[in-house]
Amino acid sequence: MKVEFTSSKGEIVTAECEPGDNLLRVAQAAGLPLEGTCEGQMACSTCHVIVAPEWFARLDEASEEEEDMLDLAAGVARTSRLSCQIDLTEALDGLAVSIPAESHDMRRF
Repeated sequence: MKVEFTSSKGEIVTAECEPGDNLLRVAQAAGLPLEGTCEGQMACSTCHVIVAPEWFARLDEASEEEEDMLDLAAGVARTSRLSCQIDLTEALDGLAVSIPAESHDMRRF
């Protein structure tokens, strides 16, 4: 399976993944600047991504807790999600997401 990430600079990064992988971990393994400070516990919004509109409806609906965290995210859009809450399935092969320009991985400084 593949996931296509568009960086904040417009660069396309295609990452290989397996069904059951978590989008945050796939992004981090591909070297993308998604910090994931809370390690998937929905206590931050440092793994915020914008899902391509044509893929957004294919995802499970966001929980109320995820929506609350997205309210705190910079550069939020209608199709924003926390990547830590997206578990990849075969139906998501080819998923396309963008990383907001406001994303910064403090581990890289």
